[in-house]
Amino acid sequence: MILPCVETETATNPTHVVIWLHGLGADGNDFAPIVPELVDRVWPPLRFVFPHAPMRAVTINGGMRMRAWYDIKGARIEDKQDEVGIRESIAQLDALIAREGERGIAPSRVLLAGFSQGGAIALAGGVRHAQALAGIVALSTYLPLQPATAAERSSANAATPIFMAHGSVDPVVPQPLGSTSRDALTALGYAIAWHSYPMAHQVCAQEVADLRAWIGARLAAC
Repeated sequence: MILPCVETETATNPTHVVIWLHGLGADGNDFAPIVPELVDRVWPPLRFVFPHAPMRAVTINGGMRMRAWYDIKGARIEDKQDEVGIRESIAQLDALIAREGERGIAPSRVLLAGFSQGGAIALAGGVRHAQALAGIVALSTYLPLQPATAAERSSANAATPIFMAHGSVDPVVPQPLGSTSRDALTALGYAIAWHSYPMAHQVCAQEVADLRAWIGARLAAC
């Protein structure tokens, strides 16, 4: 089953797609407003797809049900990872990429993006995806299932560029967790564009500007 999504197109007949995953407790509407700020008028027509994560109980929030890509079981988010939930969400991401293929846009013209939990799924799912992608954007996040990445990653995306950005004073996903994930991916040969900003768990104007330049380069290359 395809997840429900918020979709917007920058012009008719889009040639490229950005699938953007939201953070814990948000939904697909969360990053939809970034489109006018992010998009450069010289870019080709894009379809932005903002899926809603499933509703699930989240342990760290007292078992409250909310939109989440996987359960968080403690304050150290890298511990006791919800492998079942993470893998379910990776499969749902794969289904969204496949749907774009059915709509005429190949994976090589699909960019994956995500913030926090959504960025974790974009990273873990992107490096495992069986077909080459245009790029992966991971904001204020980390790489889940890190020990399994070397064995499970797809050679098709070994050269896929990755944009990682983090706040230096992030109290939710500490920057050292993000930089450790960066280092693990770099050690596997991935090309990481790393950016750190003096901010908390959020997105800032300079980050959007840097991301615009990076996406523009990816679109020009595919």
